[in-house]
Amino acid sequence: MGGLLAIKNGVCHLAGSHLLDPDTGEYNFPYIRQYLKGTPVSVIHLVNREQGLMVQKGNPEKIKGLKDLEREEVSFINRQKGSGTRILLDHLLKTLSLDPRHIRGYEREEFTHMAVASSVASGRVDTGLGILSAARALDLEFIPIGTERYDRIIPSVYFQSKEVHKILETIRSRDFKDMVLRMGGYDVSRTGEELN
Repeated sequence: MGGLLAIKNGVCHLAGSHLLDPDTGEYNFPYIRQYLKGTPVSVIHLVNREQGLMVQKGNPEKIKGLKDLEREEVSFINRQKGSGTRILLDHLLKTLSLDPRHIRGYEREEFTHMAVASSVASGRVDTGLGILSAARALDLEFIPIGTERYDRIIPSVYFQSKEVHKILETIRSRDFKDMVLRMGGYDVSRTGEELN
């Protein structure tokens, strides 16, 4: 959400977005229509990526999925309100009829996937939601719970600039795609496509 608001306020040339609209199941476009009215933009697909629960090696609490978050002995750390990961989590909890008030740590927030992974790796919490590459970076186990679409939103006024052209050239390159694939948890089959 912060990226879209930065575009709206004219303080960036592009932003990343992976915001699920729980009502439609659509990514990004409902939020663009709501928050960027009057600001023409292009949407470039970056990646699809796995989101999941990160746990310490050996999975000491034997967590298998989101339902385990309601177990009294399991501690959790959340992402901040407005983040795509938090929106995805809240949607999945609602779909599974799980009550956030029964999740120990639901109100504790971190602002990055790596911060969540660090909290798990340090033993401060048992689990947190994040991406596979963050789990791998800190040698954590990963329990997949879903895939999300991550796009780049570019105001049309900047779309033809040489800087944006260079970014698009880079993300469409084989070298970039190979590097992303090595991190794990990403699908680059449509990376660089313009979406409507």
